Amino acid sequence: MNVSIINIGDELLIGQVVNTNASTMSKMLIAAGMNVKETIVISDDHDAIITSLTRCLDSSDAVLITGGLGPTKDDITKKVLCEFFDSHLVENQEALNNVKRIFAARGYELTPINRQQAWVPECCTMINNVLGTAPCMWFEHNGKVVVSMPGVPFEMENLMRTEVVARLQKNFATGRIINKNILIQGIGESFLSDLIEQWELALPDTIRLAYLPQAGMVKLRLTERIADSQPSSIDSLLPSLYALAGKYIVGEDCETLPELVHKKLTASGKTLATAESCTGGTIASKITAFSGASAYFKGGIVAYSNEVKESVLGVRKETLKAYGAVSEETVREMAEGVRKSLNTDYAIATTGIAGPTGGTLDKPVGTVWIAVAGPNGIETRLKKFGDDRLRTIERTCNEAFAMLISNITK
Repeated sequence: MNVSIINIGDELLIGQVVNTNASTMSKMLIAAGMNVKETIVISDDHDAIITSLTRCLDSSDAVLITGGLGPTKDDITKKVLCEFFDSHLVENQEALNNVKRIFAARGYELTPINRQQAWVPECCTMINNVLGTAPCMWFEHNGKVVVSMPGVPFEMENLMRTEVVARLQKNFATGRIINKNILIQGIGESFLSDLIEQWELALPDTIRLAYLPQAGMVKLRLTERIADSQPSSIDSLLPSLYALAGKYIVGEDCETLPELVHKKLTASGKTLATAESCTGGTIASKITAFSGASAYFKGGIVAYSNEVKESVLGVRKETLKAYGAVSEETVREMAEGVRKSLNTDYAIATTGIAGPTGGTLDKPVGTVWIAVAGPNGIETRLKKFGDDRLRTIERTCNEAFAMLISNITK
């Protein structure tokens, strides 16, 4: 089953609002066994809506639309859909009751313009939007389906989860789409491609391989489309991949390295602390983005100045004077200090020159020292990440996470 997604909104085109709807919808559809053929963003424009909808219906079984359902004059989606399906707007009593309920709960007066939210094309099936006033509309046309939803992300997501996906599965034979993520760290995308070229060429036609590079790592995604009753063949291909690239593989079935760290520390029952200089708390922020991180993450210290490195982390003044803040000796003492202070199993420490200023001949911008302290001792690495500040911070985080994962699995 092929699905096209159309996201409507001038605010999306000019970059005023980030289009998160497309990624959320795609993930939900793929998880339900549907193939997302395309996602497009268009303006609140009559001709753009008509042209895009016509083209998408030529190539897809269903078209999902978001946006343009508000009560103001610039929201034209309902009127254009009436024209497309040769229908007219009528007031839907269930939708009106929902609008009245929401306005009463908020203490607002129901004005004539807001009452128009209950108007829908007569030919559609109205699906109630319990989280907002703009209803969801389901159209069937020549054996195909068009669904129009509000552009508000949490309203759209709730409609997708509770109504739309299940209705699509009932209408169409969807099969299954199996995705397998392999996280790779320590080798660049092009070098990885060369390393596994013969393995990739031998993949069956039913499996697609995608290289998804991130800062300092690569995610390999294997995708297989199969019938509901058919077993997946992906797992049988992994031993030969590990034989080629095993030393660079840090984990499976996660989107990111922080997610993998979260899973491993949760499962192991071990604890973690961080001491960050050049990353400025980014590592701690990525860890605490996961619900349940409090079970293993005791805390972090952003030791940006030498004074804090000394007074809080216990880095010796002699070390800083002899070797400088950006050194193996300093990062070791930072990791040891925070691990001891917060009494954890593991500790991550970072110190470096993120730039664009502060570099020297022997320590240019992008020079970073990373340390991971644990029950088996301390591992340190020196990296040269270049002169892009944000990219250096991101690469440092991923390098540190990979080092931690390696230490946890030893």
